[in-house]
Amino acid sequence: MTPGARVQAAIELLDEILAGAPAERALTGWARRSRFAGSKDRAAVRDHVFQALRCRRSYACLGGAETGRGLMLGALRAEGGDPDAVFNGQGHAPAPLSEAERAGGAAPREDGERLDLPDWMLPLFQEALGDAAEAAALALRERAPVMLRANLRMKSAVQAIDIVSKDGIIAAPSTIASSAVRVSEGARRVAGSEAYKRGIVELQDGSSQAAMEALEIPAGARVLDYCAGGGGKVLALAARCEAQWFAHDADAARMADLPVRAGRAGIGVTCLTGADVAANGPYDLVLCDAPCSGSGTWRRAPEAKWRLTPARLAELCAIQAEILDIAQGLVAPGGQLAYATCSVFRAENDAQSAAFVRRHGGWSEQLRRRWPVGEDGDGFYLSVFGQ
Repeated sequence: MTPGARVQAAIELLDEILAGAPAERALTGWARRSRFAGSKDRAAVRDHVFQALRCRRSYACLGGAETGRGLMLGALRAEGGDPDAVFNGQGHAPAPLSEAERAGGAAPREDGERLDLPDWMLPLFQEALGDAAEAAALALRERAPVMLRANLRMKSAVQAIDIVSKDGIIAAPSTIASSAVRVSEGARRVAGSEAYKRGIVELQDGSSQAAMEALEIPAGARVLDYCAGGGGKVLALAARCEAQWFAHDADAARMADLPVRAGRAGIGVTCLTGADVAANGPYDLVLCDAPCSGSGTWRRAPEAKWRLTPARLAELCAIQAEILDIAQGLVAPGGQLAYATCSVFRAENDAQSAAFVRRHGGWSEQLRRRWPVGEDGDGFYLSVFGQ
């Protein structure tokens, strides 16, 4: 595919997504229909689409329209490129610019346009982050780092870096966590690498790794990851020490790959569903990585930034409170309850923690940590409660 053809493909995909199609589904459907597209073409189109979604408002300003064509025109202008060199109608490239398109577009002026946020979110960022709000919003406009977690049961971070290098993956240790490794080249080779297949490394955000490292796990403890998802956090905890590991998720299908991942990592994890959770309790530590807005991870899932509504945020906060209320009853006397989100919003973080303590007078907050959106990790929050 020519550069112009890649831009045209991105335009068509963005129009699908703006009409309501999930980004991943749209991209998968396009790849299946476009057998002519090689791996580099698919990666380039994906990068175009995701960057346009990260910068949807500012690119729409620069391109003069909130359409696939307008967003890609805005992207070219933001990069200082020559739109006429791409919008030329040659070789499946976008049709030439009209006079109105060539004359249209303007630099972002309002804060929401400049920071690429819906207007209703601006006060939430300011409330939660204060002077750091603008830096966080601007960071969410950039591509996220690719982070690996070295399985410390098997190898140190430095040893893991040496092993992945044999598959053409260039990485360096990160200071965010002892297991954290940041990839600078060859990120798309990770899933096929020998280190990944042998359980020596896993893909995991640096802030998530740091949060799991901040939890204290007594030797032989019974630990439940109550909102396990794919199980990345319980695997990170289990790589640190010997204990009994349990995982649960309201959607058990999300844990489908966990037994295989745990097996190759040399870890035993018992997956629990329904009433099995209480029957196997109590637990010395219950981790609740609760469903949330994901606002700290919008570099990775930028369409979520535009689809979140005040009503959905309120619904998520209610779900988080319900999860905490249930999970506290699963903790053994003297045990701990950990609450985590990948959100930057106060309503999902500080306010949620404070409300839990008010509802349950026997609990007190023992630890509170947050990690900003940065070069080695997403925005992340952690509270630990004890009795």
